[in-house]
Amino acid sequence: MSEHRRKLPQPQEGGRAAARRGQSGTPSGRRAAPRGATGSPSDSYGSGGEEERPYGGRAEARRAAQRSAGGGGRRRSADGAGRGGPGGGGGRRGGPPGPNGPGRGRGRPSGPVKKRFIDYPRAGRYGAARWVPSWKLVSGLCIGFFGSLVAVAGIAYAMVSVPKVADTARAQNNVYYWADGSEMVATGGETNRQIINYDQIPEAMRYAVISQENKTFETDSGIDPKGIARALLNMAKGGQTQGGSTITQQYVKNAMLDDQSQTVSRKFKELFVAIKVGATVKKEDIMAGYLNSAYYGRGAYGIQAAARAYFNEDAVKLDPSECAFLAAMLKGATYYDPAGATEFDPAADPKSNTKRATAQWRDTLDKEVEYGHLSASVRAKYKELPKWQNPRSNTRLSGQIGYLVDLAKGYIINNTNITANQLQQGGYSIHTTFDKKKVEALQAAVKKVQKANIKPKLRPKTDKYVQFGGASVDPKTGAIKAIYGGEDATKHFTNNADQTGAQVGSTFKPFVLAAAMSWGVKDPDGDPDQAQDERTIVSPKSLYSGKNKLKIQDYDHTPWQDDKGKEWLQKNDGERSYNPPSYKIDLREAMRESVNSAYVQLGMDVGLDKVKEAVVDAGIKESSLASSRFPSFSLGTSSPSAIRMAGAYATFAASGKQNDPYSVDKVTDKDGTVFRHADVEKTKTAFTARVADNVTDVLKTVVEKGTGTNAQLTGREVAGKTGTTDGNKSAWFVGYTPQLSTSIGMYRMDDNETNKNREFLQMYGTGGEKTIHGASFPSQIWRDYMEQALKGQPVENFPTPEPIGTVLNDTPSPSATPSATESATESATPTPTPSESLNSPSPSVSETCKKWDLNCGSTGGTDTGGTDTGGTDGGVTATPTETTSTGSTRGNGNGNGGIFGGPTG
Repeated sequence: MSEHRRKLPQPQEGGRAAARRGQSGTPSGRRAAPRGATGSPSDSYGSGGEEERPYGGRAEARRAAQRSAGGGGRRRSADGAGRGGPGGGGGRRGGPPGPNGPGRGRGRPSGPVKKRFIDYPRAGRYGAARWVPSWKLVSGLCIGFFGSLVAVAGIAYAMVSVPKVADTARAQNNVYYWADGSEMVATGGETNRQIINYDQIPEAMRYAVISQENKTFETDSGIDPKGIARALLNMAKGGQTQGGSTITQQYVKNAMLDDQSQTVSRKFKELFVAIKVGATVKKEDIMAGYLNSAYYGRGAYGIQAAARAYFNEDAVKLDPSECAFLAAMLKGATYYDPAGATEFDPAADPKSNTKRATAQWRDTLDKEVEYGHLSASVRAKYKELPKWQNPRSNTRLSGQIGYLVDLAKGYIINNTNITANQLQQGGYSIHTTFDKKKVEALQAAVKKVQKANIKPKLRPKTDKYVQFGGASVDPKTGAIKAIYGGEDATKHFTNNADQTGAQVGSTFKPFVLAAAMSWGVKDPDGDPDQAQDERTIVSPKSLYSGKNKLKIQDYDHTPWQDDKGKEWLQKNDGERSYNPPSYKIDLREAMRESVNSAYVQLGMDVGLDKVKEAVVDAGIKESSLASSRFPSFSLGTSSPSAIRMAGAYATFAASGKQNDPYSVDKVTDKDGTVFRHADVEKTKTAFTARVADNVTDVLKTVVEKGTGTNAQLTGREVAGKTGTTDGNKSAWFVGYTPQLSTSIGMYRMDDNETNKNREFLQMYGTGGEKTIHGASFPSQIWRDYMEQALKGQPVENFPTPEPIGTVLNDTPSPSATPSATESATESATPTPTPSESLNSPSPSVSETCKKWDLNCGSTGGTDTGGTDTGGTDGGVTATPTETTSTGSTRGNGNGNGGIFGGPTG
């Protein structure tokens, strides 16, 4: 081998840089030899004393360095010391320092890389590249994931079984108990189902459901992937599963009654069952299974039971209109049954439900025509909903029992975690607040008055359609002790204790007085911007005008005007003016005689917003209130339920402590107690004891020597108020003792509850009386009931009230002698004189008005505050004229019991 090919000692450093550093001071040729070749002390760290031959040019020096054992360079040496390797070699880029000095290469591991089953993070890669999976890894994971899904799906598909409709009939009874623990009735959870074959189901019913629910039923696979995805996404967001289910999926859901939880696992289970049903069960059997398992409301499961519940006929006889009607019930009978279901939701009143059902019924028939399942000529025959029957046919729910069960159901659904579906499945023991003896006593008191006075055969024009409603509440707790909902729950299914829509009249006046003693009247001479804060608390001894046709003013003594500029003349019952010539009457006497003019003006001075606040604080639901824009708001143009009126007066009986009425004390099931009212009850302070006790003291005089003398009880103190509404269309008496608060309402309305145009009828001549007032039949019923309800209970007296407020308007006023026409027979609709013209009012009126001048401007105006005449009650409700009727429109009153069709109990 030639000399220059002889293997040389290997320096520790390599590469061009090392070669340059190794050059000697005396160049050979164009460039000096590497330092390692000179033998000088500055040579690279060689391996020993072997003599080395100097190299020629740069290229040879580089090659020699690359061959050296410790060199870096671009080629990887056997021991891994290349570019920045552990041998300390230097490549172009620095690596980690080696044992012999820092290297400059991109450090690479020495030796082969050990293989792993899952190469992640990836070996041999650096920086972000270590975390980028290889295509092999991605492919493997995808194959494994989808393979696992297929395996799981296969196992799940094999494990689920096709459900049977008969297996879903597992519902139990609910048992309702009286307050004393004795059983009231076992009902509400039994399954009313009769399974029929496919050929017994009318074709019209099948196509009504297909057209409305799943038009591709006859050709689809039985599942709706988009609907399932929507439901799962909604659950992931915390919502309810909903939307997009096929008839097959709905059938599966109905059949899986043992598990109705809104969970992802149940939804997946339902999905696999639906897939299996769609693949293995004939469409005819699926349709029959769905229609035989679906819930149609009224306790009816299946098409046969529904046909009997709504039309009292077999399913096979249903016509296309009736089939379309029942298809609408599948949307949710609570909101589509025309009979209403306010015990579950106050929005589900008969009027609203009828409107929804009609729209759905029409849409179903129209879609049947569109999809070719019904001819246009047959469709044209059906213009109105088919005639349906009363929903109650269970004799166990007759009398008052059905109404009591409805109240308890509504309370449970609206105030507990028990759903309507769970309640329908049954198995609950429901302990109510109802006192059996009091319920029977209230029903007996109503029947006594009806039998003695109401004779529809003798006086059909005046006595037909007379109805009563009533409720009795414990002031200390809010527990509902008794109700009267109507003649019979199986014949008259609107609960008159919980909903009537009847205005309550002058029974609202105590709330006006409570507002005046709580917040006071606004200062008419104060800063207008601060008028809401500058107030004077009112004493019951304060004087107001008792003048008939009093011109009502705002608190600042300017005549009140409606949106069209009309002023308000407030009439009293019987067109009577009190205490001429001054017409001054204190608020106690005005309450005793139910003087409209005094309390309407008091309401304006306090502010109708504060009157409304007092009403709501006392426990009346705001949804039952009429507009507070009109002065007549103080006279009871609103329509709370009997339950809420009894509860609001109970607030006065309890010295201002307010408890919402409730009907259920406790609910248990096989696992123990699931609800206890004591855990959620709340007592609020609506009024101070001073305010409430003064209201009670004033109301005592109404019964002692006012319009409510018929309500006097033997040896007991009673506080109460009569009320009669405009047109003599309803009459009330609401009263209380310290132990019990009771309200009784009376009105006339067509009892055909399928009639869309029902309205309140006048009661002139009803019961042989010229007019009906709260002082007549309602107070008699109240007295007869309360005598029995309180029998055996100790006598309790009301607290002695502390003096309150300032006596207003007690300064002398100019004497005025009313004219004969004014004091005797004033025109029901006065004609404005030129000085009363709205365009040019008399300046003398405004110039002579002084603070608290009760008669200022009392002869002008164009709008009368009431239209009723005659009678002894004095509680006639004034309503706006036709142009301002928005303030007194009768509300439907549905669900005003709150707990029974509303959020609280």
